Amino acid sequence: MTINLTAQDETTIRTAAYGVVTLMSSAGIAGSAHRIGTDASLALAAATGAVGHVIAGAKAKDLKFPGKSTAAIADQVLPAISESVRLLAAEDAAEAENFRSVVRIAIAAAERAHKGEPSPVMAEMSRKINEALNA
Repeated sequence: MTINLTAQDETTIRTAAYGVVTLMSSAGIAGSAHRIGTDASLALAAATGAVGHVIAGAKAKDLKFPGKSTAAIADQVLPAISESVRLLAAEDAAEAENFRSVVRIAIAAAERAHKGEPSPVMAEMSRKINEALNA
């Protein structure tokens, strides 16, 4: 099934997906943020379906997180996550679920890169992202 998304819709989805990587990296402990970001980004690169095509089309100009703090980035990314699910669900429920799955896999990859149990900070960031996925 082909879904119809505007350029702005695609930017919202990319902001949400790559914002998850940014948020999880910021929640990592010193020295592991790079590894967390790499593993979570690789999870996004493996995305399939319409969501995978949208994410793969990301350009640096599409990915702007102007906030200077994690709170400012979260203020941009968490609503984009919820909006992405809403946009995709309006077009194709399966693609909305695909997006949720891609984000959850990115979270799992980020947590795995941390080695051991996620820190309380990572666990809380994961909870906030999952909450946005289900809003």
